Amino acid sequence: MQENKIVVDPYRWVVLFVFALISAIIQIQWLTFASIAREARLFYQVSALQIDLLSLIFMGVFLVVCIPASYIIDTFGIRIGLGIGAVLTGIFGLMKGVFPHDYTLVVIAQTGLAVAQPFILNAATKVAVQWFPLLERALAVGIATLAQFAGIIIVMVFTPLMIGTNIVGVYDLATMLMTYGLISCAGAVILLVFLKERPFFPSEHIKEKKHPGLVKSIGQIFSQRDMAYLFPLFFIGLGMFNAISTCIDQICQTKGLSIQQTGIVGGIMLVAGIIGAVILPVLSDRQKKRRKFICMAMAGATPGIMGLAFFNDYALLLISSFILGFFLLGGGAPVGFQYCAEVTRPAPESISQGLLLFTGQISGILFIVLMNTAGMKVSLVIFIGLALINIVLSLGLKESKMILASRLTDVKKM
Repeated sequence: MQENKIVVDPYRWVVLFVFALISAIIQIQWLTFASIAREARLFYQVSALQIDLLSLIFMGVFLVVCIPASYIIDTFGIRIGLGIGAVLTGIFGLMKGVFPHDYTLVVIAQTGLAVAQPFILNAATKVAVQWFPLLERALAVGIATLAQFAGIIIVMVFTPLMIGTNIVGVYDLATMLMTYGLISCAGAVILLVFLKERPFFPSEHIKEKKHPGLVKSIGQIFSQRDMAYLFPLFFIGLGMFNAISTCIDQICQTKGLSIQQTGIVGGIMLVAGIIGAVILPVLSDRQKKRRKFICMAMAGATPGIMGLAFFNDYALLLISSFILGFFLLGGGAPVGFQYCAEVTRPAPESISQGLLLFTGQISGILFIVLMNTAGMKVSLVIFIGLALINIVLSLGLKESKMILASRLTDVKKM
């Protein structure tokens, strides 16, 4: 008997590319000052917490804008939702470049960029479901996640190399901020020109059930048994990533590393995340298993956090950073997001992903405050305990019913 062939539009890769591009750019804008916190304090003549505030703004604003952004994406489509995020990214990214010396205006620009972030990040699984068949979706989310890591790598590694000094020997961030501003404008234009709402050829998404309303969707998501495990998993895992990324310069400073070494330690974590995002979601799709890879990610990330907590040697810190990035970022994030989209059907993917990101922003704020009050080493030791809790939580997950149904279909075809 002839199998029903799923027809997919090749333009899906163009859509994924422009989405990945704007995802990378918004991450650059988020962590612009993370790897140069010491220099930024001198440039603006402000405290360490005021520099961390430039990243914390993103997390705080996300809590307010997350649900409205998800609602707009689901109601009006990815072209409208992502378009809003892209326009805000272009305008406020350029504003930072035009007014680089004014801390107050930079804070305002960061706030505008923070509003843009959920319109971009919350659309990842929506793009995957709308344009990609089931067994390419973890790969699509993985590539989108990979792009976010690429943006953070750029900001961690290249930002320290782009700052200079003025004629009196004081650090100058103007050239760097203008460069990122122009890149933001270009990325926004590219997305607005090439992004399409839905594929020309029909795919699996047309067969899916109609989404319930916003309130019912949120209620349905919270009523799912597996979300009782996945929400705390992301609360801990994403929160730790947000905190470590924001405070990486302070962590490395306590270990006696230079600004260049700090950039490489932060960068290697993201390089490993990219490698993991290429390998682990693909294996998850091919093996038709989600739970296994989430458990693997939680277990694998724990030694990386231990290394950051206890090692002072530069080489060992690089190894620890690589392990943490490969498992937590490369496996836990993309596979976890796709797992969430599958177990919460027919709730909108933008809302389910947005709620996971929402929990990570709350914990990110709490963990950054912890790191600035309790100190870097004490906080990292606490993170080890939280990572062990995540291992236990991951074991409580059940396999996605969509994946189990896909396996059953394969058995029947044999």
